[in-house]
Amino acid sequence: MPCVMDLPSTPEELAPQHKDTSVLNDLLKDPSRWHSVPLLNYTPLHKLKDQTLVRFRGMIQDMMDPEIYLERYELKSADGSRRLQNGKYRDCLKLSTGEEIDFNAESNVHGERRTMFVISVPGLNDWSKDHEKQCCPQVTLVSQAQSPSLAKKRTIEEQDAMEVDGADETSLKRPCLEEIKAKEEAKSGPCSTTLGSEYLLNSPLPDRPSMACMVKVYEDFDSYKLNALVDFVGFLSVDSSLDAATLDVDDCENLSELQAAHPSPFLIPRLHAFGVQMLSHVNPLLDKSLRQPTVPCEEAYPSQLAVHKDLRMLLKLCLFDDDLAAEYLLSHLISTVYSRSEMQSIGKFALNLCNLPKECLPDFTTKLYNILELLLPASHYLPLTLETMNTAAFAPKKDYETNKLVSGVLQLAPHTHLVLDETCMQQGKLEANGVHAVQHLAHLINNQELKCDFQYYQIDYHANIPVLVLSEGRSMLPSDFVVPINADAKAVDLVSESLKAAQHYLQPTRLEQFRKYLTSARISNFNVSEEHTEMIQQDFVDMRKANVKSNADDLHGLLVLSRLLGIARGKETLDKETWQLATEFESKRRQRLQSLPKSTAQVRN
Repeated sequence: MPCVMDLPSTPEELAPQHKDTSVLNDLLKDPSRWHSVPLLNYTPLHKLKDQTLVRFRGMIQDMMDPEIYLERYELKSADGSRRLQNGKYRDCLKLSTGEEIDFNAESNVHGERRTMFVISVPGLNDWSKDHEKQCCPQVTLVSQAQSPSLAKKRTIEEQDAMEVDGADETSLKRPCLEEIKAKEEAKSGPCSTTLGSEYLLNSPLPDRPSMACMVKVYEDFDSYKLNALVDFVGFLSVDSSLDAATLDVDDCENLSELQAAHPSPFLIPRLHAFGVQMLSHVNPLLDKSLRQPTVPCEEAYPSQLAVHKDLRMLLKLCLFDDDLAAEYLLSHLISTVYSRSEMQSIGKFALNLCNLPKECLPDFTTKLYNILELLLPASHYLPLTLETMNTAAFAPKKDYETNKLVSGVLQLAPHTHLVLDETCMQQGKLEANGVHAVQHLAHLINNQELKCDFQYYQIDYHANIPVLVLSEGRSMLPSDFVVPINADAKAVDLVSESLKAAQHYLQPTRLEQFRKYLTSARISNFNVSEEHTEMIQQDFVDMRKANVKSNADDLHGLLVLSRLLGIARGKETLDKETWQLATEFESKRRQRLQSLPKSTAQVRN
């Protein structure tokens, strides 16, 4: 069984003259080689030494400017001897006492690397975090006296303030977040710290803060995209000299930019990556790079059709016994943008569940979200109050003083379900920020793109964020499918008991089945044969002849819905039965819409 020992334990083993990185990339294709590498997301920094092999999983929140560094450099001693030293996968140049760097040596080699500002997945739900942490290898703090590799290291490096010979666990412990904040408040002077911890961590969801890591990559720069999900493996760098706040700077003009580029490594550690895998999802139950806990007596996994039936029953129970609404909500939960053209993001399924019974509000929306939160790996509930709309930052914005992209609420990782609660909207006026918030939300829903404000221009970045809007009347926001709830009177009276029963129904084994099912369905393949393409075209022509109001958008919606209905039932190709089911559902939905009042949005511009 391959283990972490197959991977390098020091940067020197990755020196270009000693190791071909393509060989390492081949080794990392085996998921089991990732199992024993500590996850920086869940391992306290005081348990890790500088240059430890670690992993970090998260979302690329920002990309920093290219950096030129000494990949290899020549050292000269007082006795005239010279040697070459590898500088790759390091922040600080390495030399022994009595040596100095010959910056003019012809043997010096310069390289380029890029720094990615990566944050742990915003909106990752508690059960996902708990499972990742359970899969994370436990790290035992090793004293210097017990570490043979460290003894060798000390013979050629300057003594580090954090690592003193004979240090015990207490002396190795690094500052925690509270200590860093206290130092920020205590620091004074003409060039005192101006950037707070919250600003530096830059979490899109301030009430659910993410961990941050600055990851330095050395190749394939163009393969990294903003907001992409990644899992890096590389060497930890937490040298105290990396903190710009510790420098005695006389010129304060560029201090903010300096501190943003070089925050405390105890607040935001560095990782020099030599291995990376792009993540198609964040469901830890289906991630082979995480060592899954063994189940003593695992029951046979039921068929996808059986799980679909149970999950649909659960959603129906949560939606006032409305079977049609349950079908559309389930389709929404497994939807994804699977293709893009110049004009469309194909596969998006923004859903507006409206006509919610007033007597059940406001508790119903939060309790429904609590159920969804248990099913989905990542999600976020956003009540659209006037205060939130008028004050919150929704889209990322470039701060040119710090050269940093300041995050916004909508900068979420792919497949993070965004639940917008419009029932919280009060009467009042949307101010300028609120109007922009509505515009950003509408643009995200319509195009699955996120506008980033660069002050002098705006850039659209691809997004893949399923949006669910809960409202009394029809939402003021656009959507792909509006489904008015047809609430059974008895179900309305028993809604509290129904939601409690739903919570009780979600026992651990069933929860795991639902969680795996939703992710597996979303990433599964589905095809439409040429034969069924002709059938669809003919049905659409017949609908037009029968004076049924249909246009290209309606046809596209039918195709998306039929695809999701087929996937939900474990099918890999579209068949006539599924297509007819989609047309039947759409016919029922439109009938409901005819009796629905026009938008009852209570805001005015």
